[in-house]
Amino acid sequence: MSEENRTTVGEQTEKRETATQDNGEVMQLESENGSTKQLSEFYNYEELHSRPYITPDSEIPENVLHLCHSFGYDSGRRGNLQLLDDNTLIFIAGNLLVLLDVSTKEQRYLRSCSGGGIGTIKAHPSKECFAVAEKGIQPNIIMYEYPSLRPFCILRGGTERAYCFVDFNQDGSLLASVGADPDYMLTLWDWRREEVMLRCKAISQEVYRVSFSPYNPGLLTSSGSGHIKFWKMADTYTGLKLQGLMGNFGKTAATDIKGYVDLPDGKVVSGSDWGNLLLWEGNAIKVEICRKGGGKCHAGMVQPFALEDGQLMTIGYDGAVRGWDFESIDTADSTGDSGRFELEPMNELLVGHNVCLSSVVKSSQPSDSFICFAQDTSGAIWKLDLSFTYTTPDPECLFSFHAGAIQGLDVSRISHLMATTTLDREYHTLSPLHTYRGLSVGLENEALAQDIEDPAACSIESEKQKLDKDRQRREAELKIAAKRKKLAELNKKFQQLLITNQSLPEHVRLKPEELQLHPCFSEQAEREKAQQVRLVREQVAWEEERCSIALRKMQDWFKDSLSKVVTVVAICSDHRVSTYSLPTLPEHSAQLRHQTRPGWPEGDGAAAAEHGRPRVEPAKDSSMLGEEDLCPLVAGSEGVKLGDRQMERLRKAAEKAEQARAKIEKRKQEWAQLYAEKPSENCEDPQDVQAIVEAKENLGDLKLKSDKDFTMPKHLRMNAERKSTELIGLEKKIREKQTEMNQRIVALRDSKVRLVSQLRSQTQQVLTVQMRLPAHLHRPPPTLPAILPEETPEKRLQFNRATLERYRRLRDQRMQSTEQDEQEDSTYILAQLEKEVGREEGTLSHSASSVTREEEEEGAELSELEEELRREEEIRLLHEQDSLLEQMESSVWQFDAELVLLRHQKLLLDWQLKLADLRELTLYQELLLLKEFERREDSMQENLSARTKEEISITSKLEEYNEQLEVKRADIVKLQEREKALYAAFHASLGEENKFEEFLTKVFKKKIKRVKKKEPTGNEEEENEEDSDDDSDWDDDDDDFDSGSDEGGAALDEVCPPGCVPALFGNTLQLRERRMDLEELLVEEKKSAEILRKECIMLVKKEKSVKSSQKAAEDDLELVNREKQQKINELDVVVPLRLHQIMFVVNGSVPSDQSPALVLDMKELTRLQDRIKQLQEEKSQQKDLYIDARKQYVGLTHDRKDMKVKIEVLEKQCHELMMMKFGREVDLEALQTLSGNRRLEELKQEKLLREAAYAKEIKQWDAKVEEARDRLMEVTRCNTERVLCMTTLMDQNRELERKINASQRKMGNKSQDYRRGVDQAEIQRLQQLVKTQSQQAEALRREIGLLSRKGGHVLPPAQARLPPIIPLPNPTGRTKTRTQGPGRLLSQVKAPDSSRQGVN
Repeated sequence: MSEENRTTVGEQTEKRETATQDNGEVMQLESENGSTKQLSEFYNYEELHSRPYITPDSEIPENVLHLCHSFGYDSGRRGNLQLLDDNTLIFIAGNLLVLLDVSTKEQRYLRSCSGGGIGTIKAHPSKECFAVAEKGIQPNIIMYEYPSLRPFCILRGGTERAYCFVDFNQDGSLLASVGADPDYMLTLWDWRREEVMLRCKAISQEVYRVSFSPYNPGLLTSSGSGHIKFWKMADTYTGLKLQGLMGNFGKTAATDIKGYVDLPDGKVVSGSDWGNLLLWEGNAIKVEICRKGGGKCHAGMVQPFALEDGQLMTIGYDGAVRGWDFESIDTADSTGDSGRFELEPMNELLVGHNVCLSSVVKSSQPSDSFICFAQDTSGAIWKLDLSFTYTTPDPECLFSFHAGAIQGLDVSRISHLMATTTLDREYHTLSPLHTYRGLSVGLENEALAQDIEDPAACSIESEKQKLDKDRQRREAELKIAAKRKKLAELNKKFQQLLITNQSLPEHVRLKPEELQLHPCFSEQAEREKAQQVRLVREQVAWEEERCSIALRKMQDWFKDSLSKVVTVVAICSDHRVSTYSLPTLPEHSAQLRHQTRPGWPEGDGAAAAEHGRPRVEPAKDSSMLGEEDLCPLVAGSEGVKLGDRQMERLRKAAEKAEQARAKIEKRKQEWAQLYAEKPSENCEDPQDVQAIVEAKENLGDLKLKSDKDFTMPKHLRMNAERKSTELIGLEKKIREKQTEMNQRIVALRDSKVRLVSQLRSQTQQVLTVQMRLPAHLHRPPPTLPAILPEETPEKRLQFNRATLERYRRLRDQRMQSTEQDEQEDSTYILAQLEKEVGREEGTLSHSASSVTREEEEEGAELSELEEELRREEEIRLLHEQDSLLEQMESSVWQFDAELVLLRHQKLLLDWQLKLADLRELTLYQELLLLKEFERREDSMQENLSARTKEEISITSKLEEYNEQLEVKRADIVKLQEREKALYAAFHASLGEENKFEEFLTKVFKKKIKRVKKKEPTGNEEEENEEDSDDDSDWDDDDDDFDSGSDEGGAALDEVCPPGCVPALFGNTLQLRERRMDLEELLVEEKKSAEILRKECIMLVKKEKSVKSSQKAAEDDLELVNREKQQKINELDVVVPLRLHQIMFVVNGSVPSDQSPALVLDMKELTRLQDRIKQLQEEKSQQKDLYIDARKQYVGLTHDRKDMKVKIEVLEKQCHELMMMKFGREVDLEALQTLSGNRRLEELKQEKLLREAAYAKEIKQWDAKVEEARDRLMEVTRCNTERVLCMTTLMDQNRELERKINASQRKMGNKSQDYRRGVDQAEIQRLQQLVKTQSQQAEALRREIGLLSRKGGHVLPPAQARLPPIIPLPNPTGRTKTRTQGPGRLLSQVKAPDSSRQGVN
């Protein structure tokens, strides 16, 4: 910024004052010509603003420091951003008020006048001035004119220490201010007069904001810490007062309220700490507004800031701007006890991350009404476009500042750089040039691992791959060596730098933390490393997948195919338990479970799909023939071009109408579905029907499957597919049980391994104790158990280098001693190896117990004290030895008990599995039998399914034809009604006592043969004639048809009889044509209805035939099922029984032939016996249910009547509300589906443009009126001076006349009469002069009133009529009676002066 642009307001004011003094005559002339404001109306800024404090003995000049630029912005202050015009923002920075030009970045400054700082600022609605509220002792509110920045109003005595917030009302005539601690005084100012209107203590807490309602000038709202308060300016018997009503949060938690918006109907929407909106009605919360699912409107504090275009705009600490539907919010109501109303935003704009918006100011220009400037408490000013269109630009960060107090600052010694830092973990470098250099550190990937291949299968390709791998490895090693060398050099340089740093003085020495590498470099290196690793993984992904697949195949082929049986052996007994051998189950074909044979039905899906086929749409209503569709006229306007905002509003209106239309359609469908589901009066409850079906199925008629009349229910019928599924399910259950038992056995084996390890550790402890005890006190430790090879079969595939060496040694010994078959030799060597391994383990286990004390310590005799200590030590060691041995024994016994219990459980499972095997065998036999019947059953099922589908198709067609028939009948009824209406119209056209009524009726009812529209030619004419002879009904109806060969036909049809009105005759012919059209349509509809009726009759007959065929197919299938069931009954089933379960006794003994006996589950028998009691209880319960249902039916009947009455009352209220609001009944659905009107938007845009032009013109006329008013004031002032002078002269004149009269009395009576006559003549002349001047003043007033009315403003108050002027004689003895125009003011005011001179 140039030095010329960095000027303060004080310098500008000094220049203006100097110019004013030099040009005093010019200013005086402007004042005479009617300037708007005089210089004396402004305060001197240089006398008001604060100055630096200098001690008396200091010789430092006051202006030694000069402000060049301000880098500060108090972004945490509430409302610290205002907009004066399109490019000028004002905000507070310390003791300064900064005026910032957005486009040029130029700054101007205003100092605080109190010296204590600035509390808050506010721009006037007209942007012609702004208010600056100070801080300090008894601070003031100063009004500055813009753009001159001259103070012209000072408001004093509003608070004690500081102002928190100020705000203007809608027209800018009043100002509201609220003070800070300690008084919190709310004051209303008539700021132009610098007077206090009202004042009242707001509250005893911190107040954040106060504002006037834009819709009701008598209402105010204030909010702050944990409160919101609603104010009203009320007229009382003592005058105008402020009445406040505190907001009641009720069940909602109290919150700080930093922002709110007044709604047109008096409600208020405020924010909250937790991010939801609060809707206030009266002084209570009506509803809390949140997002769907209980989500927050904003994350953190939320503030509503504007209401425009049907949207409530909100900002939040989450950096988002959202628009909410105003109508939904205004009519919001809680749906439950939660007191919340869920709503989703219409529009949303995310300004950025780590952005915290606290205030927003809007542009005042109509063309840029959606451009806003936002205050970010994180230290930024944003420019936002809230048009929410597709062309909306992204948010723009105009300026960035620190978000808190500056904690550190340093200035470069060699360049124009200054670095600052704050607690927000940000540092700024202030310089014209910004440079940034970074060091990037990268890590190379290591070499890839070699493929695992068989060396014996070496090939040219593998050799080539090996060479390639070796080359890559060498290149990687070279790169690694180069990197290491480079790192070593850098490390060496760094060590030298450390040594150099240590040699420096302490005050300039760098600290260790300052030598650390910046985290951004490490992060960049990690990112590059991760990227390179990801690239390498992508390169070797295919090879990795290939190797993993090969390994998995090897394991599946060799390892997993082995059946591993784990046997766990008890320690102190011979009990053992083994796992089941679980070979891999064969994979059953998926078709076996999921396939459906072509003949079997798949459920009700096919029938529902066929039955739910869309019906044929009925023909177009023929009753609409002859009616014209109303086409809306689209009026286009090319005069006004809509902007993006208007187009977006139209689009949103259309979307809203479409949503309303979809909602209405959805509601209609729901009502239609509800009415469709409405049962008839004779309909039965589906639950009752289902319960009856279940009761019939479980009626208790327990027939045996071997009975001849046994019928298998359809849902229990078995086929090969179902039986296969049952067999597979049984196998799966068996496998699950075996797997569970195997897991328990393996877990027991693992516990034994842990126990053996524990016993070895305890044995070592026992041996350690025994080494300190005499040999005669040793107790033999228990034999350590060993883990047998059969307990860990998986270790057979595990080996180490020692095992391989032992195997090689045994193989060499075997080969030297004897020569045998290679396979037998390998088997023998493996057996020997296992024996040696087992022998080593046994030796290891027994070696501990065989260790004895080889020799005892021999020494000198012990003293008594030493002997006592030795005995105590022996007692302690004996106790420790006994405890360890007892623990070992208890662990072994506990393990053996667990093994015995698990063995018993396995035996029970073996018994159950054996029964399952028998069941599996039975199922397999049944499966073979069912497969024999499968082909016959499938063919019959195909036949039955075909008949069922045919029946469904016929039923669907029958329903479709019936619907069409009903439509045709409805059309016929409508045509008949139109025909009746046509006859009624004809009779109405005739009127009463028409003498041609009989003639016109005959003409109207006459039937004539109508010519077809298309005239056939040639052979087509003959064919059409033949068809018409066969099909037409007109040729056969001789009674109702006149052939047209009648002699009087032409006269009746074409000639209007004399005396008849031609218009009436023509109308009759037109009505006859319409009648004949209707009759033709009626005949066609009747023919179509007759065809549909015949089709329905044919379909009914066909349906009966298909049902009989279906019944025969079902009977055939039932015979096959019975035969199949008989074959299944002949299969033998093994049922193991104990003797106490056999109750079939003959003569006190069990017969040898048990074939007549019946095998029955005891639980089933008990269930049947209990069922008898349950049915008795259910019977009594059903009686009670019937009584309750009867009572409920009566209650519902009464409720239905009450609902009908309530519906009638609501319909009446709805009618009254419609009449009150619309004046007639309207279609609410059509009202909701109204979309945007482009013409209306164009008119609105044109209105805005005209309003702007008119406002500009009004402003010009206001200036002219103000100028005329100033001229009037000047003329009035001059006239007043002249009148005062005239009054003085008249007083002097009277005094002179009195003296002259006294002297004349002395002179005699001769000259008295002559002098009296001259005086009377002069008095009359002066009176005439005064009358003339009064008429001229009245003419000036009328002209001023006329000029005032041109601008549309209120007329100035009427001036009181001037008192009559006493006429004075002029030097010439003549009076000027010529009427002067309003423009010649100087001639008007010279007459009194000349009169005064004449008198003098």
